[in-house]
Amino acid sequence: MTTPERPSPTSTARGAGRKAPEAALEGRSDRSSAPSTGLPQLFDAIVDGVALRTLLTLARDEDLGRGGDVTGRLAIPAGFRAVAAVVPRAAGVIAGLAAAPSLLEVFRFEGGFQVRRRDGERCAAGETIAILEGDLRSILALERTLLNVLSRLSGIATATASYVDAVAAAGAEAIVVDTRKTTPGWRTLEKYAVRCGGGSLHRLGLHDAVLLKDNHLAEVPPDGLAAFVSDVAARARAEGFGGVDAVLGGGFVEVEVDTLAQLDAILSLPAESVDIVLLDNMAPEELAEAVRRRGSRRRPLLEASGGVRLESIAQIARSGVDRIAIGALTHSPQALDIGLDIGIDDALDRAGADGGAGPRDHRGRAIDRGAASEERGVASRRGRRSSEEGPDGR
Repeated sequence: MTTPERPSPTSTARGAGRKAPEAALEGRSDRSSAPSTGLPQLFDAIVDGVALRTLLTLARDEDLGRGGDVTGRLAIPAGFRAVAAVVPRAAGVIAGLAAAPSLLEVFRFEGGFQVRRRDGERCAAGETIAILEGDLRSILALERTLLNVLSRLSGIATATASYVDAVAAAGAEAIVVDTRKTTPGWRTLEKYAVRCGGGSLHRLGLHDAVLLKDNHLAEVPPDGLAAFVSDVAARARAEGFGGVDAVLGGGFVEVEVDTLAQLDAILSLPAESVDIVLLDNMAPEELAEAVRRRGSRRRPLLEASGGVRLESIAQIARSGVDRIAIGALTHSPQALDIGLDIGIDDALDRAGADGGAGPRDHRGRAIDRGAASEERGVASRRGRRSSEEGPDGR
């Protein structure tokens, strides 16, 4: 979540403290790198901690209200301790574990939290991805919020991975990028989840890139398009915009076109004027023609957008475009079904079959599991809670 302050004109291109790799204009992803590479750093760079805690506080308060967990208070003895495993019910790609420390802080959870898988890693159905240890009332109080966050973000990561895999299977090199079609308040979390699934960031918001869309160009006559874009691009570059930040997204100057004639007008400009041309709702044949018209020049990058579906992305990718923007990654993914198994005595043993490496947090740091062994045998309550009850569940 980004801070509400409006960036100054001199810092908007990449944001305060952002660094754009020099090779970013390639517009290609390194498929040899694991999706989890650099994710902790990305999370820290784009997710504002104060805004995240505010979001989680709202989630806590809407669930607990003023009375707290009434059922837990009436049904669970005070001080009863348990071990709980966070377990996906379906295979997928994990995202959201990086937000868990803030969530536990907001809920004032004083027990242990041990991460067994990292964000960006694929998991099998029934595989333990994290362990909670502590007061059972406290675990049940945060259960739904924790599962909602993990289910939503892991669903985005899983959907993104499906699109990325389809592009790779087609033998194409296009990268999959997200859009601003995100849940209000969740934008940077959802964009982080896209990266967990192997996708790339487009722009965080209106503040960190220049994108001339159809509504900006509605009053521009066809014969004046090139001059208008050239003027805006020059002013944008004077404010520090230009180039594509391959890590954080944004920084670029982009123009949307919906006809090949408009593309020709943009291609008539010097190559350094525009970084990306968004080809809106073009058929694969038109996309291939756009690629042909650009020729061998490296810029502008060509980005297909509009109505991209999993069934159609392979044909779109084979057209030769550099980027494919997909709103469905964040506006309509299916949540990954994740549940919480309470009172599994041997959860740590089963989840710890990792060659003796021991439990790790979301950054891969070792966690002392000595206290966990004391919980075994104490947690006698066995239960199974699945997000089949939700993400919409109770």
